[in-house]
Amino acid sequence: MEIQFLGTSSGTPTRTRNVSGLALRSFAVGYWYLIDCGEGTQHRILHTSLSLRNLRAIFITHIHGDHCYGLPGLLASAGMLNRTEHLFIVGPAPVWDFIQGVMNTTQLQLPYLVEFIDVADAPGFALLPDFDVRFTALSHRVPSYAYSFEEKLIERKLDAARLKADGIPPGPAWGRLQQGDDVAMDDGRIFHASDYLLPPRPPRKIIVGGDNDRPELLAAEAANADVLIHEATYTEEILVKMGPGPQHSSAKSVAQFANDTKVRNLVLTHFSPRYQEEKGKLSMSDIAAEARSAYAGKLFLANDLERYSLDQQGTLSRAI
Repeated sequence: MEIQFLGTSSGTPTRTRNVSGLALRSFAVGYWYLIDCGEGTQHRILHTSLSLRNLRAIFITHIHGDHCYGLPGLLASAGMLNRTEHLFIVGPAPVWDFIQGVMNTTQLQLPYLVEFIDVADAPGFALLPDFDVRFTALSHRVPSYAYSFEEKLIERKLDAARLKADGIPPGPAWGRLQQGDDVAMDDGRIFHASDYLLPPRPPRKIIVGGDNDRPELLAAEAANADVLIHEATYTEEILVKMGPGPQHSSAKSVAQFANDTKVRNLVLTHFSPRYQEEKGKLSMSDIAAEARSAYAGKLFLANDLERYSLDQQGTLSRAI
């Protein structure tokens, strides 16, 4: 399972960070999924191995421009690349109003069907071949949501010792049993797959949050999550100075929440442009230090175009 960041800045882009966008793929199928689509997202995609023709669904966390202004251009480009496959867009209702408004005023016609799913109408989304998706309402100036992706295609391993003990030699029969098919042998014996498949491992789960000033709203979902991806727009000091109006989280509040809920892997993103890469009055090192002071798990600060791999044991690492 792989995550690739297409934008990690909040509000406006910087020289090194575009605004919000994230790609997710399981590799179990040939599709990938986009979470948020800030302006310039399709330009970032050009620097990856991702193709708009294989994009299955787009999930928008909320209507703010740094999370959705890239949608019309991306949809148009997909059409010009001769995309024909059905595309889902999931998000709050204003996202669909925005898309329709642009399409109507610019006479944009797409050669493929776009189906919109309003997150307010259902607790989740089950139409992906490799993930079940759940929605969690967050706290922001406009309706904002987190999306939890839990894999549903989990391979089963064979009990090789039992197979050998029962006289089933390695070969095609093993492959059929692993696929869940019962096998009839030449001597008339019938072997049932359920007798030789080991219990499946727990499904991996990733939470991608939208803008949110109350991380605790994700407590139920985080209880069995392997990865939490959440905004850390400010350090606590700057957040206090800003006041409650922006309704964002600090690195400290997110890190403390992740530590309390024992999420093993935490990825922070959506950083205010005021934090620079080099050391200065405000730098990314301030966000990192604040988060590390409150969180004991594996911590990452996302950068544009970085890829992260989640292995079958639920360990996250930067992909080489």
